[in-house]
Amino acid sequence: MGGLIPAGVLIADALSGQLGANPIQRATLQTGLLTLALLVLSLACTPLRLLTGWTWPARIRKALGLLAFGYGVLHFLIYLLDHSFDLTLMTEDVLKRPFITAGFTALLLLLPLALTSTPRAVKRLGFQRWTRLHQLAYVAVSLGALHYYWGVKKDHTPPLISAAVIATLFLIRFLKRRPTRRGTRAAKV
Repeated sequence: MGGLIPAGVLIADALSGQLGANPIQRATLQTGLLTLALLVLSLACTPLRLLTGWTWPARIRKALGLLAFGYGVLHFLIYLLDHSFDLTLMTEDVLKRPFITAGFTALLLLLPLALTSTPRAVKRLGFQRWTRLHQLAYVAVSLGALHYYWGVKKDHTPPLISAAVIATLFLIRFLKRRPTRRGTRAAKV
């Protein structure tokens, strides 16, 4: 059951009964992977722009982030379905199992980002405060990677690759933000 399955394929498999022996587990895994992949892609937009000078990545960053949030919500709803929408059981699970805590916290951090993704929100908050708020995406993607790593039982290679990609994106941002010799900042991230 490797790789990412686009949502349409997942839905078609669900409607045709082709999700396998444990459809809830498969749907949970696939929506989680899509969430993390979309988050990583949204965070890759700025480093890609910094490295190449291309402007188009900035134009799709918000859409990728909102898609990541949408799949994160779907991932959480499937988790709730698996727990019969029992909020008491879910709360106990969040408090007892660190990997669930990490994933739930990541989703909660994405909520204000999704709610403030409009031009009106930027104007209302002011660009500097809005920018600081949206830096929560770095914490959310890190927690998402940790959630993925802790949730895997056997082969940790895919979660470690995800973590390495995230670390590389952070490093590019850091290196491009370091002060230059004149004491000014390099490209603003």
